[in-house]
Formats: sequence, structure tokens, C-alpha cells
Amino acid sequence: MLFTTIVSLLLASTALAQTPAGFTPSVNKTLDVYYGTTLITPGLMMKKSSVAKQPTISVAGDTLIGKYLLAMIDIDVPSGSKRTTVLHTLLSDFTPSGTPQNGTTSLTTTATGPASYMGPAPPAETPKHPHNYIFLLHAQPDNFAVPASQKSVMQSRMGIDWVKFMADAGLKDPLYANYLQVQSGDNTKSEVEFQG
Repeated sequence: MLFTTIVSLLLASTALAQTPAGFTPSVNKTLDVYYGTTLITPGLMMKKSSVAKQPTISVAGDTLIGKYLLAMIDIDVPSGSKRTTVLHTLLSDFTPSGTPQNGTTSLTTTATGPASYMGPAPPAETPKHPHNYIFLLHAQPDNFAVPASQKSVMQSRMGIDWVKFMADAGLKDPLYANYLQVQSGDNTKSEVEFQG
């Protein structure tokens, strides 16, 4: 009985995580991410050609007001013998779009920055290594701007430490998250030639 309870609790905690194991900050509420008609379930493996264009996002079961900030980060970029991060997007000014339908609220923005969308394009590796691309949705503070301490990272997109970025920018923990995987070495052509 005790073993069954422990296993059930472990499975429940795994099912609740919307970010990969070990990623900080961990988030338990799902951000619905759609590439075309494909709904991303946490950890879904996708071809890079399928995720080349910016997705649409929504949330279910909550009433949203105000503005939101969306980040997408690859946490598996090879850098020597270690792995580093690449910021694939940071878009501001997402707002609820119209009336919720079936309990789901769509979020839209006309913003193209501070960092425009860049589709996944992991480089070939032997053995192959799937990259985790994490989506994080934050409440956007009034007068949000990229802090001076983060401008060079924002321009290069390489090596972003999201916890430090959050602290420097005055962001609270993300409200919703999701992630997908793209296999390294997927040789399907992407519109984006950036490796990461």
C-alpha cells in the first residue's frame, strides 16, 4: 500500500511538471502551444521544419488580464564539453484575445521583440541529442524593458541565465510553461540557419 502511494505521488508530480526535470524555475501550469493544428504536449518530439514559424499560445481554465511576456529557450546547446542556452524568442505585450472559448483564452501580440522568434535548428551530434525548447509565460511588469545588464546576452542570445534575467528584469516566476524537443541532426531544412 505504501509503495503504491509513493509511486502514485511520483507519477503525479512528474505529470504536473511543464518544464524538463532539473530546469529552474519549475512550472506546473500548462501553456498551450500550437504549431499549426499540432498541440504541444510537454516533451513532444517535433521536426524542425514543423516548428520553423512562431506558434500560437493560449491557456485553459484561467481568466487573464493585463500583458504577458513569452520566452523560448533551448537548454541543450553544445558548448565544448558542456551545454549552454540559447534564447529563441522573447516577445512582449501578449494580451488575451477576445472571449474565452471552451475555457481557453488565446493570447496574441503584434510585438516582434525584444528578441524575434527563431525556430529550433539543433546541430548534428553523434550520438544524436534531443534539445529541449522551453516556453515560459510571465506576467509583464509595467514599463518592462530589457535591463542594461542583459542587453549583450539579448543581442547574442547565447548563454542566457533565465533566473538571473528574471531577477534583473523584476519578473516574478512564470505562470505557465511547456516544452518540446527537436532531435539534433534533423536534416529537414529550416528557414533559420542559426544552430541552436
